Amino acid sequence: MVVATPTPIRSDKIEAIDLPIIDLSGERSEVSKLIVRACEEFGFFKVINHGVPFDIISKVEQESLTFFSKPIPEKQMAGPPNPFGYGFKNIGFNGDMGEVEYILLHTNPLSISQCSKTFSNDPSRFSSAVSGYIEAARRLACEILDLIADGLWVTDTSVFSRLIRDVDNDSMFRLNHYPPLSKDSDTSPSYNNNNNTNSCSGTKVGFGEHTDPQILTLLTSNDVGGLQISLDAGVWTPVPPDPTAFWVNVGDVLQAMTNGRFKSVRHRAITGSFESRMSIAYFAAPPLNAKITAPPEMVKPESPILYRPFTWAEYKKTTYSLRLGDTRLNLFRLDG
Repeated sequence: MVVATPTPIRSDKIEAIDLPIIDLSGERSEVSKLIVRACEEFGFFKVINHGVPFDIISKVEQESLTFFSKPIPEKQMAGPPNPFGYGFKNIGFNGDMGEVEYILLHTNPLSISQCSKTFSNDPSRFSSAVSGYIEAARRLACEILDLIADGLWVTDTSVFSRLIRDVDNDSMFRLNHYPPLSKDSDTSPSYNNNNNTNSCSGTKVGFGEHTDPQILTLLTSNDVGGLQISLDAGVWTPVPPDPTAFWVNVGDVLQAMTNGRFKSVRHRAITGSFESRMSIAYFAAPPLNAKITAPPEMVKPESPILYRPFTWAEYKKTTYSLRLGDTRLNLFRLDG
């Protein structure tokens, strides 16, 4: 869900800091501690030696490039998204504009197979590439969630991961393409009619400020920067691109399930490069009827439970019905 950026983007609010890098090939107990610390301090970290073969990523990138390089009228035949399909500029349901075009898919194999017919002249190849990526991303997400449970000393170490292992999980897959600056101008992307302009010449909002409502997000991109996270109000940290790694961020559901110990990080994407930026996001989400509540180990006398139990369907409906800038998870606080 995108929320409004309250003030214009300012270049003097961009700060570079060292973001956590987690080597998954390390000793398990140490890795789990590092991941928990990263989720507590940043809600965001990078994983290396993640075990996902690069050819799985490159196949999806190639399919994406093939589609996004088509003339706009051809691409529009795969849209508008409802909610799945091809879309551009208008990201959300409430008119939040961004300089991005995208493909959004449910991770259900049948849904992927059906949608592939509108995206490719070779639907089986497109479907195979996307399905292979999703399966690899799901395995990685489950591994990370199990490590989190270990690091939190939760007795049921599958309490988080089984929500996305469930065959009825509501996980999503998204391909984002941020167009390069126009060859005719150094201040306008190749298509743009909005006013989300940075004080730095040519830089605009690609995807507006938001948190992810799901459990966990896994993101990889090509070697073009643009992603930023906000650790303090109004202060943005650039995230350096690394096509060989995955960036991981905590979602709203995981914040609720850790009783607020982890924070769902605000992030955005900006455009302003003469090269196009491509990102691939896997949004790990529970089944619609799954009840979201913190496990007993997360609730203590000094840390009373913060959020009332809710289903993912309830939270998802609330999330996408809000006006821009409204709160989300705070609506479910017991002290709210």
